[in-house]
Amino acid sequence: MKKKIILAAAAAVVLVCLFGSMYTVREDEYGCTVRFSKIIGTTEEAGLHFKVPFIDTVKHFPKAMMLYDIPPSEVLTADKQNMTVDCYVLWRVQDPFRFYQSLGNTTVAEERLNALTYNALKNVMGTLSQADIINMDDGAARNEIYEGITRSVDALAENYGIEVEDVKIKRFDLPEANESAVYTRMISERRQIAEKYTADGNYEASLIRNNVDKQVNIIVSNAEAEAAKLVAEGEAEYMRMLASAYDTPDKQDFYAFTLALDALESTLDGTEKTIILGPDSELAKILSTPEG
Repeated sequence: MKKKIILAAAAAVVLVCLFGSMYTVREDEYGCTVRFSKIIGTTEEAGLHFKVPFIDTVKHFPKAMMLYDIPPSEVLTADKQNMTVDCYVLWRVQDPFRFYQSLGNTTVAEERLNALTYNALKNVMGTLSQADIINMDDGAARNEIYEGITRSVDALAENYGIEVEDVKIKRFDLPEANESAVYTRMISERRQIAEKYTADGNYEASLIRNNVDKQVNIIVSNAEAEAAKLVAEGEAEYMRMLASAYDTPDKQDFYAFTLALDALESTLDGTEKTIILGPDSELAKILSTPEG
């Protein structure tokens, strides 16, 4: 009976040691064997692994990409304006040995990433004015800013066995004290742009009007010149026809006589009672010798 108890106890000890010497590693994690607070080995191969029971312990660290949403913080721009920045970090454990030695767990790692990212944001934003950050430009133009911050944080995080994949700024917020001033500035900028468009439009309109006025003046001048030319040609033709019609002395006398009659008719309109004529006047000759 005592022998059976001893055998059962020995079997239990063997089973405990056997199960205590085995551990598993999943596909998305690292397995780190720790002995007396020091890592003696790491593995990223999924499956069953062995360790020394009761002496070695195993620390598991995630291998996959992780997202850390950093609490909003305030930074100061180059023109001494406060801004609230809300961002997040994509990161992974690259060197589990160094990660365990320097940080120990993901909670401490996130605290360190918070500090590193804030310092990088503060340094970068300190070189930019508020107008460089808040404007109507294409958002893709700010990717260079994000890439610079990512490179800076990644270089520092490497000392902790961390790889920073990306730092993205979700939004820039203005402190309430600055919102009114920024909105006023943006309205003023939009008004200046509108005034410029209006001035350019008025200038183009004046050029068009001046060109039209010039063309009208040219057309009118040409028309008047053509009209004067036609009148002159008509008068010349009229005089030629008169000259051709009254080409003899008798005809010329008759023409002079008809002109005198026309003048007499327009003169004796009944409004004047007295008319003074010279002795050589054709009208006097007509009135004094009507029978002739």
